[in-house]
Amino acid sequence: MQQASSMRLRFWGTRGSIATPGEGTIRFGGNTSCIELNAPGGVRIVLDCGTGARLLGNHLMSNGNGPVSAAILLTHTHWDHIQGFPFFAPLFAPGNHFLVYGPDGAHLSLREVLAGQMEHHYFPVELAQLAARMSYQDLGEGTHDIAGLKVTAQQMNHPSPTLGYRVAGERGVVCYLSDHEPFFEGIWRDGAEPGRLESIREPGDRRHAEFMQGADVVVHEAQYTPEEYPAKQNWGHSTYSYVVKLAAAAGVRRLVLTHHDPSHDDPFMDTLQQQARELARQIDPALEVTCAYEGLEIAL
Repeated sequence: MQQASSMRLRFWGTRGSIATPGEGTIRFGGNTSCIELNAPGGVRIVLDCGTGARLLGNHLMSNGNGPVSAAILLTHTHWDHIQGFPFFAPLFAPGNHFLVYGPDGAHLSLREVLAGQMEHHYFPVELAQLAARMSYQDLGEGTHDIAGLKVTAQQMNHPSPTLGYRVAGERGVVCYLSDHEPFFEGIWRDGAEPGRLESIREPGDRRHAEFMQGADVVVHEAQYTPEEYPAKQNWGHSTYSYVVKLAAAAGVRRLVLTHHDPSHDDPFMDTLQQQARELARQIDPALEVTCAYEGLEIAL
């Protein structure tokens, strides 16, 4: 494997809820959540294993540069974040090595959940039959040493136990926050100056914004528009306006919106991106906002 000289991100899946292949999602992509993070020293971290993980796995196997190893960080175990795990080709190759991490606090362990979706009722190969060397670890909040990087985990506001990750290396800091819902509908305290951390009304939202501070890149789910959100409340997802406002308050310089709703085709995403960028210009002109698309690469 050619080693990265900087921390690099590549998006293999950008969709939320369910994969949506077809003519309407060609540009922004139809595969569910999966991001590859490469860091100096040959370190690789896979963030979530939605259907985009199949494409990543095929890419890794096609390189033919020896055994594949990686840490896999799962935010949670809803289908759209683990659907690609059984189709991740490197898991079936002897000599490969994977350490899989995910949130604790569920009734079942991470290993039990992943084994469940590969029971013979649902899949022809069971988890125990994987040829790669595997290990599984349930994570709680706090800072962990993973693949030589400092990975801090923090609970998200979602219906099942869910972690957001802050990955810090010598060359930069990346936050990956998916899935998460606002703690309170209104962000700013009455009479407070918008766009400042101390102006955030709800302590949970303030803590969430503080988790982003100092990051070079924040990747945050933003499944809904403000108009869609009232009908989707308590489903565990954010609007782009909430995310942009918190990122601006946290002093984030680059924000990437992901986990696009399956009903949002490419023209819809163009409009959403334009609206998110306009909002950012109003609050903090220095904040760069992009809607993730499959194949997007970012170097820190």
